Amino acid sequence: MNIIYIHTHDSGRYISPYGHALPSPGLMRFAEEGTLFRQAYNCGPTCSPSRAALLTGMVPHSAGMLGLAHRGFELNDYSRHLAAFLKKNGYATALCGIQHEAPKEKVHELGYDFIYKSANPDARLADYDTAEQACAWLKQKHDKPFFLSVGFFNTHRPFPEPGHDFSPDRILPPGCLPDTESVRRDMCGYAASLKIADECTGRVLDSLQKNGLRGSTLVFFTTDHGMAFPYMKCSLFDGGIGVSLIMDFPGNSCRGKVLDSLVSHIDIFPTICDLAGIKRPDYLQGVSLLPLFSNEKKEVRSEIFSEVTFHAAYEPIRAVRTSRYKYIRYFEDYNGIVPANIDSGYSKTFLLENGLLQQGHDQELLFDLYFDPAEKNNLLYHEKYRNILGDLSDRMENWMRATGDPLLDGKIKIPAGAKVNRRDSIHPQDNDFIKE
Repeated sequence: MNIIYIHTHDSGRYISPYGHALPSPGLMRFAEEGTLFRQAYNCGPTCSPSRAALLTGMVPHSAGMLGLAHRGFELNDYSRHLAAFLKKNGYATALCGIQHEAPKEKVHELGYDFIYKSANPDARLADYDTAEQACAWLKQKHDKPFFLSVGFFNTHRPFPEPGHDFSPDRILPPGCLPDTESVRRDMCGYAASLKIADECTGRVLDSLQKNGLRGSTLVFFTTDHGMAFPYMKCSLFDGGIGVSLIMDFPGNSCRGKVLDSLVSHIDIFPTICDLAGIKRPDYLQGVSLLPLFSNEKKEVRSEIFSEVTFHAAYEPIRAVRTSRYKYIRYFEDYNGIVPANIDSGYSKTFLLENGLLQQGHDQELLFDLYFDPAEKNNLLYHEKYRNILGDLSDRMENWMRATGDPLLDGKIKIPAGAKVNRRDSIHPQDNDFIKE
């Protein structure tokens, strides 16, 4: 069985298959043909930690990826990457486009036989080259099964100009942000970026069908984390940790269906092992999703965990989420905004001009997501939820111990050579790094 992993940057669930008025016909078609997960979550709402977790089957701190690869953070063991694992098990492996699990000088350690990266200096338009090269790979004759990673830069910032395709007067911003002209303008940029990602995804899926490979290939589409907007990317609210996940594979009995089961990115690796008939490595921390497809089970897990440690700046946070409740804990004795961990754009500028730096948060947060899906009402001190708080807090601490979370030993040191912004930096590109 062949395997294709198609991934975007910073898209969350803001695509049309999840009900958003953001044209993405290629992804909608794939969702109608495959299986869509409504409650899929990452293990960390920042680029490298999220991708590292998915591709090693371990949460970020277990995999060693506590920050961004291009800022000096690395995996503990490159041989545990999915590409290296599949290569060892007889697969041809190829990477077309972006990855964010290794610095560029170490990308060859991930286990790919073939690596293609467009020379186009405009990363947004380079996605068309990525799609073309992926299609060329699919046309080739392969004497063994293959694993193809197709990585698109879109919908990462900076967004393309929306032109006449999208109007700020006819678009709705995320519910966590104010409905203003500047925020709607930002959403138009996202929509224009999504259009490119969707077109490129559609081309790859068309090529798969054209070359007669659809019936022998597992295809899954996902993204690393939420959109690059305030209170989304790099936050443990659902806008940051909620991701799109669409899958299809030979013999899928749930084609065209939507599953509401709670699933994590770390569940993809063991699922691939089971579908490919490969023994799972003992370091995997996720669970297989196959019982959901066979209707053997309605749920395969009772909670998911997600984390932030380093992004542009240090901001250690952990979260546990069940189908109904979420508990978030900040591990620094600081209750202010860390602005460098919010990507620059019209939305951030608007909030900065209107008092973003005066906003704060409690050290611990507890939400009843049935009655507060927007995560605005902290129930930490409500007597009615005391037992829920105790249960989730215990689950988090047990998980941290079981997975060897270094936060248990206190503040995490910056690795030698890593670039980390000061906490009072306004933008990630300010380059005012902490000097250790």
